[in-house]
Amino acid sequence: MRQWMMVAALLPMLGGTALAQETVKIGYIDPLSGGGASIGEVGYKTFQFLAEELNAKGGILGKKVEIVPFDNKTNPQESLIQAQKAIDGGVRYITQGNGSSVAGALTDFVTKYNERNPGKEILYFNYAAVDPVLTNAKCSFWHFRWDANSDIKMEALTNYMKSAADIKKLYLINQDYSFGESVRSAAKTMLKAKRPDIQIVGDELHPLLKITDFAPYVAKIKASGADSVITGNWGQDFALLLKASADAGLKVNWYTYYAGGTGGPTAIKQANLNHQVFQIAEGIPNLGYPSADAFEKALRAKYDFSLFYPRAVNQMRMFAAAAEKAKSLDPVKVAAALEGMQFDVYNGGGKGIMRKDDHQFFQPMYIASFGDRTEKEPFDEEKTGWGWRQAAKIDPEQTMLPTTCKMERPN
Repeated sequence: MRQWMMVAALLPMLGGTALAQETVKIGYIDPLSGGGASIGEVGYKTFQFLAEELNAKGGILGKKVEIVPFDNKTNPQESLIQAQKAIDGGVRYITQGNGSSVAGALTDFVTKYNERNPGKEILYFNYAAVDPVLTNAKCSFWHFRWDANSDIKMEALTNYMKSAADIKKLYLINQDYSFGESVRSAAKTMLKAKRPDIQIVGDELHPLLKITDFAPYVAKIKASGADSVITGNWGQDFALLLKASADAGLKVNWYTYYAGGTGGPTAIKQANLNHQVFQIAEGIPNLGYPSADAFEKALRAKYDFSLFYPRAVNQMRMFAAAAEKAKSLDPVKVAAALEGMQFDVYNGGGKGIMRKDDHQFFQPMYIASFGDRTEKEPFDEEKTGWGWRQAAKIDPEQTMLPTTCKMERPN
């Protein structure tokens, strides 16, 4: 009788364990409060939508996918606290994108955690943090990046800009942290080689997500006589920068990484910069690929935003494909399956590849301008009536910069 009572007492616990194993938990560690909240919420809902897509097809290896949100307030230290909470909650896969300082801290944390906890490893899927160091000096077997790093993006952007004869005077304005520094340094180096005639008339760094009025910065741009600006600003730092530009009547061409983020399209329309704002990205609406168009329509029907993260689609679908290939959800086996994987990208532009040497994903890239639309461009942004238009496509082979990564792999 006593043995039966002990077994009966254990049954609920065993049932809970079995239930937990039926769910693939992905910890989403990004800002859900503070200055980065608007873009963090968009990312969270996008990943929820992608989880629903996978679950409608049977999940991953028959297990339901669940996105578990953790608010890091765009703070590296807070991110580590949230990462530990995720692990304590049974998460073995985490994803993050907003802030390369956060990404660097998470990479170090995950690498050290896995060294100390063999058999309990976790993987870090990076969907948007683009500091080149993450797949160079700070590369890790446990980190995979689906976004092009900032050097790759600048290589593509400056290849496009080198043939723009109207660029004479250029202003650089970026956020004061590792990513912003990488944008400014890459821009100066690459333009010097490709367009030495372009005069850089300003080079500004400002605090990350803390400026509420960019009027003083815009006044400097206007006074410099610049005809073009390069900025890696994202989130409210881009939207408020363009708002101040509109207020000041600044009319220049903008070459950006994240103009399509929350509030960006509205700010561009209000500034009346019709096809004067360019963005380098791995995909945009209005490319005309039927599968991507159907996804875009479904996402917009559920949420009040467009797909800002095509790379998140590639990430989640490749995760599922890697688990199927490995026939396992063990992070070590999934990581091995991801290395060198070729995959048909979301936007229909061809195949991308996860380079084994540094875990950097290479994919077709697009330069697009934002403004009025033709009949072949059905999607607008933020109810502005304006939309994205392809200006150039760059094949993966043209963006494969070398890496200095010396990766240590588990035995």
